[in-house]
Amino acid sequence: MKFLTLLFALAVVHTHALPTTNVEVSEDVSHLEKRSFLNQNDLEAGPASQCPEAILIFARGSTEPGNMGLVAGPALAATLQAQYDNIWIQGVGGAYTALISPNYLPNGTNRQSIDEGKRLFQLANIKCPKTPVVAGGYRQGTAVIWNAISELDEVVRKNIVGVTLFGYTKNLENKAQIPNYPPERTVVFCEYADAVCLGIMIPVPSHFFYADDAIGAAPRFLTAQIAAYVPAVSLGG
Repeated sequence: MKFLTLLFALAVVHTHALPTTNVEVSEDVSHLEKRSFLNQNDLEAGPASQCPEAILIFARGSTEPGNMGLVAGPALAATLQAQYDNIWIQGVGGAYTALISPNYLPNGTNRQSIDEGKRLFQLANIKCPKTPVVAGGYRQGTAVIWNAISELDEVVRKNIVGVTLFGYTKNLENKAQIPNYPPERTVVFCEYADAVCLGIMIPVPSHFFYADDAIGAAPRFLTAQIAAYVPAVSLGG
C-alpha cells in the first residue's frame, strides 16, 4: 500500500508534465511546474482582493526539488485542492534552500529558512486576515514550520488552524508538539522505524513513505480544522 501511494504522489508530480500531441514542445515550463505541484506560489501571486477559502503553506524536505518537494507536499496539495474550489497553495522556497547541513543545527534548520517561513505566514495574515491557514512540513521542512510558527506574533498564529508534520525531526525533543502552539491543532506522522523521528538524522526506507498519510489522514484533519474555523471579531471602531 505504501509503495502504491508513493507512486501516486510521483504521478501527481509527473503525469501532467508529459507532452501530448496537442501540446507544443515550447509550452511554458513554469506552467508545467504549477500543474505538477512541484512549485506553488499562490500566496505570493494572489491578490488580496480575491482571498481563497483556505491557504496551505508547506515546507519540503532536504534536497527535494521545487518548493513543494516530492514525498508529501504534492500529494497533500492535490488532495486539498480537490476539496476546495479556491485554495492557495504556497511552498516555502527562497531563502530556504533545503540543504542537508542545517538539519544538524540546534533548531533543525537555519535562521534564514525560519525567517522565510515566518514571512509567508505573515504575508497570509496581511493579505487575507480572515482566511484560515493550514501548514505542513516534511523532514527539515518540519523544523522550518515549527520554528516559524513558534516565533510568530499571536495575531498571526491564531489564524493557523492546523499543522501536519511528516517525519518530524524534533518529534522527541518537542514531545510531538509545536512550542507556543495548541497541541490539538497539530498532527505528527512518524512511520514505524523512521529514525528521523527519534532525532537520528539517518533516513531509512520508511522515512520516504508518507504519501499515504498525505492523501489520507493529513488532509482529513486539515479540512476538519478549516471547517471549524471562526474568524476573530474585531472590537475596534
